[in-house]
Amino acid sequence: MPVLSTHDSMLLMVDMQSALLPAIDANEALTARALRLAQAAQLLGVPVYATEHCAAKIGATAPALLHWVDHVIHKTHFDATRETHFLSELPKGRTNVLLIGTEAHVCVLQTGLGLASLGYAPMLVSDCIGSRRPADLAAALARWNHHGLEALTSEMAMFEWLETPAHPQFKAVLELIKAV
Repeated sequence: MPVLSTHDSMLLMVDMQSALLPAIDANEALTARALRLAQAAQLLGVPVYATEHCAAKIGATAPALLHWVDHVIHKTHFDATRETHFLSELPKGRTNVLLIGTEAHVCVLQTGLGLASLGYAPMLVSDCIGSRRPADLAAALARWNHHGLEALTSEMAMFEWLETPAHPQFKAVLELIKAV
């Protein structure tokens, strides 16, 4: 797998919803990291999409994050790819899908596995996923690895998207990285 490019990447924020996030272990730190990655994606022209699972019951995407989302896809399946409208709503030509969100061992994992089965290259942003229990988060990472799928950190993604310190947005993205 080559280094990430802003031309074929997208960020998929899975179910970072206002009524679910408070139950997630270390949710404030998770939300802050996800926010910085979404901001960097926007600065660099990488589309940011979000899924909302049963939004009428779990609420919308957390307001601080929603501001940075280009498009929201509503779903009722844990695996977003099982929704008949899901693929048609994704941006065309964006085959590298960076996954962040909750819960890591349910909707994030199932959506990633679904994307892989459809020929996409899902990448788990390991510092931007969360579950209610640390053991479930660890199990999600282990299963992801078992299937041979790629994982990276938010900082790795940002630097790969930048490619060089000569990038016009380097200083702005570096400020986001330093805010950790």
